[in-house]
Amino acid sequence: MPVICPTVLAADKQDYKIQIERIAGLGHRLQIDLTDGLFASAKTVAADEIWWPAGFKADIHLMYKDPATVLRTVLAKNPHLIIVHSEADGDFDAVYKMCRDNGVKLGVALLAATEPDVIAKKLDKIDHVLIFSGDLGNFGGHADLSLLEKVSSLKELKPELEIGWDGGINDHNVSELVFGGVDVLNVGGFIQKAANPEKAYNTLFRIADETGTT
Repeated sequence: MPVICPTVLAADKQDYKIQIERIAGLGHRLQIDLTDGLFASAKTVAADEIWWPAGFKADIHLMYKDPATVLRTVLAKNPHLIIVHSEADGDFDAVYKMCRDNGVKLGVALLAATEPDVIAKKLDKIDHVLIFSGDLGNFGGHADLSLLEKVSSLKELKPELEIGWDGGINDHNVSELVFGGVDVLNVGGFIQKAANPEKAYNTLFRIADETGTT
């Protein structure tokens, strides 16, 4: 079944706390976006400042030029999944080994211009691929549904691969994303900027659930 995964993207500790409190009772999985101010120009809270409510699985999306610089810090918090960018620098095999040694799943994000074939030979080491259609380091962005072609390509290469989507998810496109094969829908602004975050989450959950069961 598709998962609605609220996203936290905060510039400082106070904003982080507010965003966590908005989604604390919504679902069982969240995504925490962290940036270095280089790969993404916006700067978020530091890796050692993040936390999440008990009972949640936390996916950590590292929008870092060199994710290895904070990998040990993040792994020490025992996340469910760490997502690095295919476009990042560093030694992918070393990142893979560190995640496996700590019992943490590894995901890779693809920017809109990056084709799946750049990670095809690494898929045996990858648990999750995030199709990124957003604005690096900011809520919002446009859900470019033409990127769904990447989902079908990746599923052909590895049918059991979990596929996530980040960018522009709302009640008008969530059904098409689920129908297109997306497993995890990382939702930022539609929930965080809603007057009623719980209602926004429930709306997406209902649509995704109905689409996933048809």
